[in-house]
Amino acid sequence: MRRWIAGTLIAVLLLCFAQPSRVFGGEADADLGITAQACVLMEADTGQIIYEKNSTQRLSPASITKIMTLILIFEALEDGKITLQDEVTTSAYAKSMGGSQVFLEEGEKQTVETLIKCIVVASGNDASVAMAEYICGSEQEFVRQMNEKAAQLGMEDTHFTDCCGLTDSQDHYTSAKDVAVMSRELSVKYPQIHNYSSIWMEDITHVTSQGTSTFTLANTNKLLRQYEGCNGLKTGSTSLAKYCLSATAVRDDIELIAVIMAAPDYKVRFSEAAALLNYGFSHCTLYKGDITVPLENVPVKNGISDSVGCAWGEQFTYLSTSEEDLGQITWEFQPDPELKAPVCAGDTVGSVVYYLNGTTIGSVPVVACEGVAEAGYLDYMKEIWKHLVKI
Repeated sequence: MRRWIAGTLIAVLLLCFAQPSRVFGGEADADLGITAQACVLMEADTGQIIYEKNSTQRLSPASITKIMTLILIFEALEDGKITLQDEVTTSAYAKSMGGSQVFLEEGEKQTVETLIKCIVVASGNDASVAMAEYICGSEQEFVRQMNEKAAQLGMEDTHFTDCCGLTDSQDHYTSAKDVAVMSRELSVKYPQIHNYSSIWMEDITHVTSQGTSTFTLANTNKLLRQYEGCNGLKTGSTSLAKYCLSATAVRDDIELIAVIMAAPDYKVRFSEAAALLNYGFSHCTLYKGDITVPLENVPVKNGISDSVGCAWGEQFTYLSTSEEDLGQITWEFQPDPELKAPVCAGDTVGSVVYYLNGTTIGSVPVVACEGVAEAGYLDYMKEIWKHLVKI
């Protein structure tokens, strides 16, 4: 009897640990036959994971490391620290990078925009280091900021030791889930990245002391030509990392991110990413709330004004992976009943709650359009005088 119980327990445990993937909604028993070590399928607007396999396993990312490098570059552009027209001078250290490169020479100058293309399209390690040095003074400081940004994004299974993924260090790792998170940050916050990641081939010009020459950038992401709607994002491969890919694609206003890590060969990473994207597009429907609908003013207590104008704080999105009728979604504006002055522009003054078939599916904040100061003694006296004049 004890043997039978022990055998049963072992069988149950084996069944539990034998499930390599997890599906959120849709077909509960879906098996996409992913042979890569890890994968994630994420919807970009909501950040919802639709399918995963070993999503938090720490693996070598190879050149998809450059997704974080690009995030820091676009942050620097957004903050005005650099411009696309800035000229960057290649150092001896940047030139010395091995692996995939665009063969920058020491002292060669290229614009920030050209180096972005070199990083995104041709996965240039030399271009990545040149940009890291330009923004932070050294690759070491740039990598420190990469890890700082990873922590801010909640990437718990990530640590970088360089800015391009060339290293085989065991201390340089990330996970499929974290790659999806940083891919979403880059794609959603800086959609202009797709102006570069969708380039198939483009020439750049080297101008050095040796003369002028042309170099052709060729995109390593074959899905750009093989998959309808694909517009990015980054490939990577080393002997340790095997074949990796973070692929983005848009169809019918839905953007999906498919991450493949440690695929056995370069063809598999593309075919399995396509399988993930096909699954997502066939199962996902996205609802976006209408933020053009005007909202009523919110009453304010103890203010110089009785109410404050308000606006939508953000757009509501809801991802369905089953056959729900999203036409049945309703919403209700719920102002803060205890709102008191002072109120500052941008303060949360209520929320809009969304329902599907009577069940709450989420909410978004409502914010004040202007400020309302707290009423003082003179303000109350003015109100009293106005009433007396009317009488």
